[in-house]
Amino acid sequence: MKLHELSPAPGSRKNRKRVGRGIGSGNPKTSGRGHKGGKSRSGASTRPGFEGGQMPLVRRVPKRGFKNIFRTEYAVVNLAQFDRFEGEVDPAMLAARGLVPAGKRVKVLGQGELGRALRVRAHAFSASARAKIEAAGGVCEELSA
Repeated sequence: MKLHELSPAPGSRKNRKRVGRGIGSGNPKTSGRGHKGGKSRSGASTRPGFEGGQMPLVRRVPKRGFKNIFRTEYAVVNLAQFDRFEGEVDPAMLAARGLVPAGKRVKVLGQGELGRALRVRAHAFSASARAKIEAAGGVCEELSA
């Protein structure tokens, strides 16, 4: 077999439909769009969520609750995950190990035990985490922003 002998499998390639190219083309005149109406015009289409004038779903269902757009979101990490670390623990090191997303604020929670003294730098600590780190002889350093 040579390069010039290669061809696609029969029926796998199909010519695109050329609409509005005369009576013999199979899709003449209105090009399969019918007569008049919004869908027949070029560039015209209904907006997403439009249900033909019926009350849209997003307006029919009851609304509940409140989402505070100013809240601070933290990537949480537990003390149990600190057992394999030594020396200093900070957000950059946790991100490098894949425990938290890079550039996100980190909060340390107190689940698990800590067997060694560590210097932990994070944006927030739970009360139990702070107590356990200090009980193990470690230091909690709170970062700003």
